[in-house]
Amino acid sequence: MIGGIVEVAEPDRYVSVHRGFLKVSNGDGELGRVPLDDITALILSAPQVTISKTLMVELAERKAVIVTCGRNWHPLSLTLPFAAHYQAAGILHDQIGASEPLKKRLWQKIVKAKIAHQGAVLARHEPFHPKLSELGILERRVKSGDPENMEAQAARHYWTALMGDAFRRDRNADDANMYLNYGYTVLRAATARAVSAAGLHPALGLHHGTRHNAFALVDDLMEPFRPLIDSISREMNDEAAAIALTPETKRRLAAVLQEDLLTDKGASPLINVLGRAAQSLAESLAAKKDALEIGAIHSARHLL
Repeated sequence: MIGGIVEVAEPDRYVSVHRGFLKVSNGDGELGRVPLDDITALILSAPQVTISKTLMVELAERKAVIVTCGRNWHPLSLTLPFAAHYQAAGILHDQIGASEPLKKRLWQKIVKAKIAHQGAVLARHEPFHPKLSELGILERRVKSGDPENMEAQAARHYWTALMGDAFRRDRNADDANMYLNYGYTVLRAATARAVSAAGLHPALGLHHGTRHNAFALVDDLMEPFRPLIDSISREMNDEAAAIALTPETKRRLAAVLQEDLLTDKGASPLINVLGRAAQSLAESLAAKKDALEIGAIHSARHLL
């Protein structure tokens, strides 16, 4: 287990509770156990996994998330604690009543941070790439609500510069996209936990549409942190003779939750930064002004 992420990746497993531990078993007996208090998210990526209701209750009481994955580790469902915050009803009213100008300002900050982080990642791997200046220009041009879609324009420059001209972001591709899929699953689970713990409703997003996305706010809030996954994926892609999602590569991707970001109070691991981002978003909605805290990529191991 790395960063509080537990994955059940082999078939025919039974996951249950035993004396304060998550226990994994098969037909031959116990295979391992993890303290429940250490778990941020449980990822079920294997077929034919059985999970006990008691375990689901114990994880929910600890505000942990359960992620069920489909093909290529793309998350198909997230199980979140219900009303995990004592002010959940009031926060829900704040979300529903948030003005469009406030939501647009918050989205502007998220997009600017994402593009800045993309630039930091590209500088780490391609320090002399001409697209670095393009990203800087696009970041400065982001307006309230990002009406000119600088996010998408930056992505076009960023992905080809970071991963090569032939690269295409494809969830079903058997290439470096596998690293991205798994890493984003870990990030989405940790962000969902932070959103739930802050009392926010995950379906009420700032920008992402909510009609067909029950986790629109999670997807909004995780955007600035995706480049951390991109950096590790590029690193492993450069190292690998053949691309494969192994236990070791999964551990490296899950370890992103312990990567330090720079905050007003100094360096803090991503898992804590996500929590503060969700809390400050709830505070922004309550105060009806932008108080969102995202943090910044600095000289962490994978970056700059």
